[in-house]
Amino acid sequence: MIANQNQFYVSPEDYLAGERQSPIKHEYRRGQIYAMVGAKKPHILIASNLVTELNIHLRDNDCFVLPLDIKVRLEVANCYYYPDVAVTCDERDLSSPEDFILYPSLIIEILSPSTAKFDRGGKFTDYQTATSLQEYVLVSQSEMRVECFRKNEQGNWISQTYNRGEKVNFASVDFNCQIELIYRKVPGIAKIDKD
Repeated sequence: MIANQNQFYVSPEDYLAGERQSPIKHEYRRGQIYAMVGAKKPHILIASNLVTELNIHLRDNDCFVLPLDIKVRLEVANCYYYPDVAVTCDERDLSSPEDFILYPSLIIEILSPSTAKFDRGGKFTDYQTATSLQEYVLVSQSEMRVECFRKNEQGNWISQTYNRGEKVNFASVDFNCQIELIYRKVPGIAKIDKD
C-alpha cells in the first residue's frame, strides 16, 4: 500500500464512489486511501493457481472464490481491502450485487517485501474483526511456504506452516493439496530441487 498525498479523512461512501471510477485500485483504512502497487509475475501465478484449485474444489458448493478485484468490507475496523483471494459461502454475499463482500470465511494474501509486515500485523488485526473469517493464509512468493492462521473454538488464532513436499490444508473450506500445486510454474521456485 502506498499512501496518497492527501491525509484528510475520506468517508467510506466517497471512497466507494471514487473507486468505482478509478483506473487503479485503492484500499481504504479508517478514512485514509492507499494506492495499490501492481503485482509481479510470481504473485499473479500463485494467485491464479490458488483460484484454479479452489474453484475446482468448490465447484459444486454454494461458495464464491473471488480473486484480486473484489473488496472485503470490514465494518468494525472501517476498512476496505482487496485480498489476493477470498472465499465466501454466506448467502448474504452470494445474493448481493455490491462490489464488495462482508462475510469471508477464507482470506489469502500473497506476501511481497513491501506488504509482508502490514499483512502480518495491521491488516491481519483488521481482518480479525470479520466474525465470519475462519482462516487467514499468508503465501510467500520467494520460497515454498504457506502460513495458515485458523480460528479455534475459543476464538484464538492458531498458526500452522507448510513447506515444500507437504500437503496444505484450508480447513475452512475442507481443501487439501500438495504445496507444489500452489507454486506450479512460478519462476525460481517451482522447479528447485528437481534432481
